[in-house]
Amino acid sequence: MRRLPLFAMICLAAGGCSERQDQGNASVNEVAAPAAPQAEAPLPPVEPIPPGRPGGLPDDRTPVSEAPFTPTSAQGAANVVQTWFALLESGRGADAKSAWRDPATADAFVKSLGDPREVHAQIGSPGAIEGAAGSLFVEVPVQVYGRARDGSPFSKLGTATLRRVNDVPGSSPEQRSWHIDSIAVRPAG
Repeated sequence: MRRLPLFAMICLAAGGCSERQDQGNASVNEVAAPAAPQAEAPLPPVEPIPPGRPGGLPDDRTPVSEAPFTPTSAQGAANVVQTWFALLESGRGADAKSAWRDPATADAFVKSLGDPREVHAQIGSPGAIEGAAGSLFVEVPVQVYGRARDGSPFSKLGTATLRRVNDVPGSSPEQRSWHIDSIAVRPAG
């Protein structure tokens, strides 16, 4: 008696190895591959509203000095805002809560954006430093834009207010550093 390979014996026992159709069903020997999950189509990048247009930052064509600046200057304050938004954009907002005078205020601001899928910001030229009761304040224009959780784009315009203690006796270096006091934004447009 001739020996058949194991595969051939299994085919014979199963009724043959040819494909058969069972009244409209898939072939008996056909193995259905699981359906590949549909990948979400990537969304196009969100662009900010250009400066000078309604909802955009002011069209201030005065160049910002690229010379080194001191951390206590108005540009130093704008740098704090820019750094905080860069960390927020990269998903590291918790790492940068020290940029805020009150970290709980940072959480409240992010929540006011509605748990966005992505967030970006453009930072405008800082205003003049003003003093009051031993503290210094500066306002920095911000344009916050991105995508909501549902994928729809959003754009908000507003102002970040930064505060630092003036160089008074007994103040610490931390107190003499700029911290975000608040960021107030409204829908752009």
